[in-house]
Amino acid sequence: IRESATLTRDVLEQHFNDLKGTLKKLLDERLMSLLQEVDAIEQESIKPLDECQKLIEHGVSTADELLREGESAIHGAVGQQNEKLCSFTKKALHIQLDSLPEVPALVDVPCLSAQLDDCLLTILKNEIFRHGTVASRPPVQLEEFVEKPGGILVRWCKVDDDFIPQDYRLQYRKGTASHFEDVYVGSETEFIVLHIDPNVDYQFRVCARGDGRQEWSPWSVPQIGRTTLVPHEWTTGLEGYSLSSRRNIALRNDSQSCGVLYSKAPTYFCGQTLTFRQVLSGIETVGQPDRRDSLGVCVEQQNGFDSLQRDKAVCVSTNGAVFVNGKEMTNQLPAVTSGSTVTFDMEVVQLGPSSNEGGSFKLRVTISSNNREVVFDWVLDQCCVSLYFGCSFSYPGWKVLVF
Repeated sequence: IRESATLTRDVLEQHFNDLKGTLKKLLDERLMSLLQEVDAIEQESIKPLDECQKLIEHGVSTADELLREGESAIHGAVGQQNEKLCSFTKKALHIQLDSLPEVPALVDVPCLSAQLDDCLLTILKNEIFRHGTVASRPPVQLEEFVEKPGGILVRWCKVDDDFIPQDYRLQYRKGTASHFEDVYVGSETEFIVLHIDPNVDYQFRVCARGDGRQEWSPWSVPQIGRTTLVPHEWTTGLEGYSLSSRRNIALRNDSQSCGVLYSKAPTYFCGQTLTFRQVLSGIETVGQPDRRDSLGVCVEQQNGFDSLQRDKAVCVSTNGAVFVNGKEMTNQLPAVTSGSTVTFDMEVVQLGPSSNEGGSFKLRVTISSNNREVVFDWVLDQCCVSLYFGCSFSYPGWKVLVF
């Protein structure tokens, strides 16, 4: 409680300090804009009046000078009077003293004033008093962490009955990293976070966005998740396939070489879910399907085969056919296309005596694809709780992510 309260205080203080700075900046910019408008109106309006004043002052100065010259001619010596009066008369005839420039009426002269509406303060006051809330409980909380090979399945749930979520936002950070990063945004309430290092703590948090709203809710209480399961990896070195840097994505390349690409080790354990996801390759399409294509699991690696449609293996072809120990089942799944996900779930079912006495075992297998599934029993001559996985494609362009 103390930690979240301290963090909340810091967030509130930082947010309102940012608002103060932004508001001051906006007010200063608006003030500067209005002052510039005043300057522009003043300069534009005063210019013709200044010119009119200069003309009037020039006319008055000319008239005053002519008046002094007339007085001098009158009071001068008799011999000079005729000459001065003649000069005075000529100047008086050329100077128009009976005209003035047009002076605008007083009502036409701009008179500047500032119009300031006090309702802005009322609006701001009402908005500020409604801005921000303090929530004692976030509307969504993390619910469960499920270990996956090289990943963690994170589930969350809504805890506020009155809250109607539109989207969820999941974040995580590794160990004591300073920043959280987005890993999922969407409407689902669970997500498998991949590229997780085994035996390392990761911190998760989730929030939600209400229906029709833009802002996100408060974050859930951060929780620690980890996985002890090593990630699934494809075997390197097979000529017909190119692998990603983490070796969890295999791309069937243009090589003429064919064969089954197996996992690096038997990392699939019964009781877990093994997922193959068909992703787009660089050519933005999947490869051409072939009946020999296969995605599945097997007891052991066997070289010399170009498909998992063989003994001690179960698989599904890209056309949806299901094979058990090389024999096709009557039940069929939808064809594998771009974005398709195929999952394998297995549980051990014991038959007869224990394995120490040479008895047989069977695995109950569930294969799901595109909201359809097939369930069958796979009988083995020995108990195998860890299996290899593999794939084979006849044509280039297929790109498979395994997790």
